Amino acid sequence: MIQPALFLGIDCGTQGTKALILDSQSGTVLGRGAALHSLISDASGRREQDPAQWLQACTTAIRQALQAAGVDGRNVLGIGVCAQQHGLVLLDDQGRVLRPAKLWCDTQSSAENQRLLDWLGGEQGSLERLGLAIAPGYTVSKLLWTQEQHPELFQRIARILLPHDYLNFWLTGRCASEYGDASGSGYFDVRRRDWDRALLAHIDPSGRLEQALPPLLEAHQPVGQILPEIARQLGINPAAQVASGGGDNMLGAIGTGNIQPGIITMSLGSSGTVYAYASQPLVSPEPALASFCSSSGGWLALICTMNLTNATTLVRELLGLDLATFNQRLAQAPIGAEGLCLLPFFNGERVPALPHAQGSLQGMTLDNLTQANLCRAVVEGTTFGLRYGLDLLRSAGLQSRNIRLIGGGSKSPLWRQVVADIMDTPVVCTREAEAAALGAAIQAAWCHGRQEQPDLALQQVCDRCVHLDPGSETRPRAEAVAAYEPVYERYRQHVATL
Repeated sequence: MIQPALFLGIDCGTQGTKALILDSQSGTVLGRGAALHSLISDASGRREQDPAQWLQACTTAIRQALQAAGVDGRNVLGIGVCAQQHGLVLLDDQGRVLRPAKLWCDTQSSAENQRLLDWLGGEQGSLERLGLAIAPGYTVSKLLWTQEQHPELFQRIARILLPHDYLNFWLTGRCASEYGDASGSGYFDVRRRDWDRALLAHIDPSGRLEQALPPLLEAHQPVGQILPEIARQLGINPAAQVASGGGDNMLGAIGTGNIQPGIITMSLGSSGTVYAYASQPLVSPEPALASFCSSSGGWLALICTMNLTNATTLVRELLGLDLATFNQRLAQAPIGAEGLCLLPFFNGERVPALPHAQGSLQGMTLDNLTQANLCRAVVEGTTFGLRYGLDLLRSAGLQSRNIRLIGGGSKSPLWRQVVADIMDTPVVCTREAEAAALGAAIQAAWCHGRQEQPDLALQQVCDRCVHLDPGSETRPRAEAVAAYEPVYERYRQHVATL
């Protein structure tokens, strides 16, 4: 009998933290756990979280996963961590968090981002220098905002970390960053695969920010061994190795097997993302298409919309509907919601690039303003944003025979059908819904396996551990594809007016 090889995958997102236990020998997920986060927000665009909440949620989710798996945590060989991208965690010289972390969806620093973009020479200058156009929400403008809004605190900065870097620091006591997550910071050149120190020196000529940068790791390199006191707290093997980890999209790519050309992953989470692996940096003239590094040794062409299940949840709670009733209403409305069009830009928007936009409801009449049409309109409006992004990927030459769909929205058969029809492409889910946490566990297994087998390929681990769910496969319907085209065009026209 083959002994199980247990690995822990952690995904710290905006709404909560998820953890799972993977047996990398059989490719089976043995147990899962989850804990919620709360958001600090206001009308100014502030979107922050207390990192201490992440640690508490991680502890809860890990203990739940171990209990659900029915395994002894002392047999866990490795840990992989992924987290929401672009967040800013600042530490002082004692390793203490200086203030709440500003998140990817924070738009308070939009003006600072524009000033930095102007200094870089606009979007074209940013593309030429960094390989991507910095956008509101990226980490770099948060640094300038902190300098201007909290100058005394700024002087105490000793470490600049991304959310997943901070969790790795909590686990190991070591500050490090990995190329994939680092490439979403806005102060990183995705082609040279290195920090842009001169950009940080422009913000602060003293060199403080450059000195606060963590060293960079390749995806297969470990951060280090778990700290003894944290191992005791979590009930984990004190010899467990913590892998490099990465951003949630990068590890979501691994968890869907998207580590070679020809696969497109679409995530229906708090935000919406569409991404595809590339073996070379794909620097597009279209600034909305970001060419990040992957957490598998290549690059990840990606678009991100800032409003997805956060928008559908807002409408559902406004109408006082549970999830089952929301889906019933969605099914009752026709394609196009009888002319009702919801632009779901409640938090501004990145794709299309409308950081200051607000949500709006277009085409209301005495007859069409119904619960069913409103539920249909928010699902269609958020999905049209992803269609806009998918068109950008396709125009850059990235194609796929199907779309691998992940995230909370992918659990809805109705939403899967809407995606298939709007994209005119078959969609299929992975058997494991928590693809980012799975990708983190797979990366940990790969990192651990390379100690004894230095040429171990990530593909070998993915082949064992990533499984598609044939029962979820949803094919586009020709009549629905045709019906959606004028509806999508109407959405594009409404967006153009903004």
